[in-house]
Amino acid sequence: MQAFIRALVGRGAHKGVLITTSSFSKAALTPANQSGSLRLVLIDGDGLTRLMVRFNVGVRVAGTGEIKRIDTDYFGDAETD
Repeated sequence: MQAFIRALVGRGAHKGVLITTSSFSKAALTPANQSGSLRLVLIDGDGLTRLMVRFNVGVRVAGTGEIKRIDTDYFGDAETD
């Protein structure tokens, strides 16, 4: 994380995005949270998965389902005793 921050600052960047398929350790999050005015977006494996599903990147629909409800028009004309 520190090398990433140094690289951003060295290039005069104001923001950066770091993506991992794993997770960020506390040792990595500490310098990220103390990066001052540098805006860092950290995306871990869970966040990456959510983004992939949300934007249909690298995923495919495996199945669909139906939600059914009672058709009151069908039963509305039934005679009652």
